[in-house]
Amino acid sequence: MKELKPAILMLIIFTILCGGIYPAVVTGIAQAVFPKQAKGSLITDARGREVGSTLIGQPFSGPKYFWPRPSATPEFGYNPAGSGGSNAGPANPAYLKTVGERIKALRDAGIKGSIPADLVQASASGLDPHISPEAAKVQIPRVARARGMSAGALSRLIAAHTEDRQLGFLGEPRINVLALNLALEH
Repeated sequence: MKELKPAILMLIIFTILCGGIYPAVVTGIAQAVFPKQAKGSLITDARGREVGSTLIGQPFSGPKYFWPRPSATPEFGYNPAGSGGSNAGPANPAYLKTVGERIKALRDAGIKGSIPADLVQASASGLDPHISPEAAKVQIPRVARARGMSAGALSRLIAAHTEDRQLGFLGEPRINVLALNLALEH
């Protein structure tokens, strides 16, 4: 009993500190210093409605929109609860079949020439909201036809939404598909 009383007291103290006070302080600091990121990096449309996050891919399948990377978990779509890669490699027949079907769908949609890998392969998380500038450029003819826009106007929109490498040297240039598609609506 002599050891049980201090153990219970320490459990209560650390539960209050680690389960209540610490998370409240960290959340408060995050909301004060990084308010947009602390609230999920949400994107709003022209009417001020929250339509998604810059951090999670969105499904777009209509010809009027630029298409994102495929989700690694199609049964969940871009739901972060089902996040995760397929763990299938280039020697996996099921994976090769899936990639082949994606290539066929892109060809059927009118995409010609070389198809960038990010249009047929999911990212490691399966939720990547970005595509490469090349992946956006190969979609210009399809989107231009569907919207009645010029290829030049779409090229300028892509250039305006291309994000540089982080810190100038990390990663590759990329385009947030949700932000690009929202810009098409303006």
